[in-house]
Amino acid sequence: MIGVLALQGAFAEHVKILDKLGYPHKEVRTKRDLVGVDGLIIPGGESTTIGKLLEWEDLADEIKKRAGKDLAIWGICAGLILIAKEVDSDYSLKLLDVNVKRNAYGRQLHSFTSSLSSKKFNNLEGVFIRAPKIISTGKDVEVLTEYKKEPVLVRQGNILGSTFHPELTEDTRVHEYFYELASS
Repeated sequence: MIGVLALQGAFAEHVKILDKLGYPHKEVRTKRDLVGVDGLIIPGGESTTIGKLLEWEDLADEIKKRAGKDLAIWGICAGLILIAKEVDSDYSLKLLDVNVKRNAYGRQLHSFTSSLSSKKFNNLEGVFIRAPKIISTGKDVEVLTEYKKEPVLVRQGNILGSTFHPELTEDTRVHEYFYELASS
């Protein structure tokens, strides 16, 4: 079952895609909601707010305990900021061996959509909204997709991170990939 962290941010869009795909899922707001969840989507939103709410709801420690073991995780935009080991933020679960810079593509008015280069997905489109940049990756991190030769979708074991928002397109392939990752 896929859990969608529903504390703040773009969780509803992920729920719609999971509904469309017919994948079992539930919204996660409390530690108890994580029971039975094999994969957790941490959506885009405001990383500081989500980080504070993770601590408030006592979810941070439970996620860290299960991450990389029996819980696959996908951090999107703010979610990527929250799972990055190195980031210019007060809140990080330090799960994915990447260095991330917040809002590196610019402010809200600099948001854009672009075709991406991917060894995993043909003709993938990315929507970037106040997106972070992956400055560097650890040796065990695989780059799956790039924008202008910079990583925008990466994987380390069963942890996935993306700087762009696949949920804002009609393309469901990254969600399908995450579901397979969480199910294996």
